[in-house]
Amino acid sequence: MAGIVEGKRLLITGITMESSIAFHVARIAQEQGAEVVITSFGRVMRITQTISKRLPKQPELLELDVTNNDDLDSLADRLKAAGFDSLDGVLHSIGFAPPGAFDFMGGTWEDASVALQASAYSLKSLAVAALPLMTAGSSLVGLTFDAKFAWPVYDWMGVAKAAFESTNRYLARDLGPKQVRSNLVSAGPIRTTAAKSIPGFEQFEQVWGERAPLGWDITDPTPAAQACVALLSDWFPATTGEIVHVDGGVHAMGQ
Repeated sequence: MAGIVEGKRLLITGITMESSIAFHVARIAQEQGAEVVITSFGRVMRITQTISKRLPKQPELLELDVTNNDDLDSLADRLKAAGFDSLDGVLHSIGFAPPGAFDFMGGTWEDASVALQASAYSLKSLAVAALPLMTAGSSLVGLTFDAKFAWPVYDWMGVAKAAFESTNRYLARDLGPKQVRSNLVSAGPIRTTAAKSIPGFEQFEQVWGERAPLGWDITDPTPAAQACVALLSDWFPATTGEIVHVDGGVHAMGQ
């Protein structure tokens, strides 16, 4: 039986370690029949290259810093040179904030602006860069952490995620006439590189499983990755501007 993304060409960002949700999106997508190209940049490139060897098939790796206009402007041409003359889906799994952004009252505009550009505006930047190759019916999927609440320790990254979720809705509006969908997966806390960079992240780890009616395993990125692959498939042809929660049900519970 054919996989749900059989024959699709997907661009996957954000693979930094084997526990990354993006790694498992790439893995499941390949297992489900997709051809995958991945991105990384700077000093992390070598790590991504090494980790990618653990995928079912080692994919092409391109350099992409979503805050670098030269990288963005040349992305479509470099994809074509790598044999990708079209894209059926793009995963945005990118977030960064400097340490000062995790002090809400003390954080400077410089701290906040870096978080906003790298973690929110970059969704639009990536969409624009990939759009020349995106086919009718293709899908943009991003990863968020539910921004309805003022979480402990998340601070300006939480504000950036709220902007990220709003950016998704505006992209749904503007990409819809081109028959491109834009959706997000709101995952519960996973012990990833990004999570380890957040001071006090262990507060989430301690209580999430207790509050989740389905329970929650902070070491298992597969459920979130499966949701991403489903949204990258043709199984949600009329869904856009949506946030799919993969958090064990915490988002629906009272305090």
